[in-house]
Amino acid sequence: MNLDLVVEGWPEGEWDALADRAAEAAAGVEPLLANARLMTSVLFTCDEEVHALNREWRDRDEPTNVLSFPMLLREELEDLDVDGPPEMLGDIALACETCAREAQEKGVSLEDHVAHLLVHGFLHLAGHDHVNDDAEADAMEALEIKALGTMGIGDPYR
Repeated sequence: MNLDLVVEGWPEGEWDALADRAAEAAAGVEPLLANARLMTSVLFTCDEEVHALNREWRDRDEPTNVLSFPMLLREELEDLDVDGPPEMLGDIALACETCAREAQEKGVSLEDHVAHLLVHGFLHLAGHDHVNDDAEADAMEALEIKALGTMGIGDPYR
């Protein structure tokens, strides 16, 4: 998977390298994400921007930590050949202030929390969900924990 990153209003950091590592970790637990044709845009932005996106696309008038906007159905991902032109998987947006506040509340580094949210977002782009089905939520959490473990990051749900 190839990433197109935009970083606006975040503290200095190796966000591009972290996003690459999170994408690799997510692809390690969800093979559909390993297709080199896939492109994903990742926006590191402020709460205000994510709030506007959340209001426009999800009818929720509040900021949130991460938003994912898939452009392919899981079935389309499953049918996607490895040869061919680039294919847009989707978009991910992260809200700096919310991510920083949550990291502090959890007692983890901002980088570790963002890695978790990126893995979470990539899994959403691959068709995983945690909203409507407890079994799927448990399966998604297990994938996140496994992916983060490959990055040396502990279980974020403990």
